[in-house]
Amino acid sequence: MSTPAFVRRFRFVGILTVVAVYFLILVGGIVRSTGSGMGCPDWPKCFGTWVPPTHVSQLPANYKEIYTAQRVEKNKKLAARLERMGFHQVAGDIFAHPTQYIETDFNPVKTWIEYVNRLVGALIGVFVFGTVLFALPYWQRDRTVFWLAFASFLLTGVQGWLGSLVVSTNLLPIMVTIHMGLALLIVAMLLYAVDRSQRGAVADIEPIREISGLGGWLWVAVLLTFVQIVLGTQVREQVDLVASAAQYLNRGGWVEQLGGVFKFHRTFSAVLLLVNLYVAYRLYTTSSARLHRLATAIVGLIGGEIIAGIILTYFSFPAAAQPVHLTLATLLFGAQFLAVVAYHRATKLRRQVATTAVVA
Repeated sequence: MSTPAFVRRFRFVGILTVVAVYFLILVGGIVRSTGSGMGCPDWPKCFGTWVPPTHVSQLPANYKEIYTAQRVEKNKKLAARLERMGFHQVAGDIFAHPTQYIETDFNPVKTWIEYVNRLVGALIGVFVFGTVLFALPYWQRDRTVFWLAFASFLLTGVQGWLGSLVVSTNLLPIMVTIHMGLALLIVAMLLYAVDRSQRGAVADIEPIREISGLGGWLWVAVLLTFVQIVLGTQVREQVDLVASAAQYLNRGGWVEQLGGVFKFHRTFSAVLLLVNLYVAYRLYTTSSARLHRLATAIVGLIGGEIIAGIILTYFSFPAAAQPVHLTLATLLFGAQFLAVVAYHRATKLRRQVATTAVVA
């Protein structure tokens, strides 16, 4: 029995979309590592146009004042809305942030890096919408797949709106953190949609016996990685502030100026390593070739992530290592989440097979 064509199509489009999301995360890391986050001071346009300028002469002499005023006005409305919703601390943080009234100098390279980031983001929206279209056949087969794709599309729209707030608040840490967290949620939903869409397909997944405690440990690994990525966004904020104060010079002295969040983030990586090695070992004890592959991926990714972190810490924060560090962390999250899904589905299938045998 061959796999239905619509299943193959959805799997292809879904995987393509996940790869595109990861590429956007990589590009976003490049934006942060090059200090290009405010390369475009407005949103969705860039310096008021759909195609950004290439020279400062194309801008009015008081462009800094113009875009600062626009951001502040937008943030006043946002702060008022947050106040009404009860988020008083976040509303206050918007104007307490030290860079709130600072507008960066025009830099054509940084402007175009940020602009490319936005173009890739728009392309992601098209890809996610494509997953919704290709998920329509699942309305009759498995509606959960359709709703996962549709919810991912809605959240992608929310992600774009959050991106505008990241710009208007001049990279306010809480906004950057929420932006990153939502990206991980979208990745998880898309991965689950693609995996679930394969149910019943040929060579879907082999049933395995349940191993005591492994399911819980897999979820622990996923949550710890999520926490570590969130901590990483806070460390990134500290690095940005230190770098800005040093005018991006004397990179070797940046580590000494970072606070407790960085130290905790660095120490926490040891905990993450131990948990992932233990989880990988338990996965290797199963009879599933797919779980073995995921265990190998988890070990490789956690190793690469730690190496990238060491390079950042002891080699003066090379810009090239920063997006790699972030991307490896999000790939690790994805591999762990796939392991959770694959393990629970394989053990559930084993129970179903056992029940069927008993009934027969």
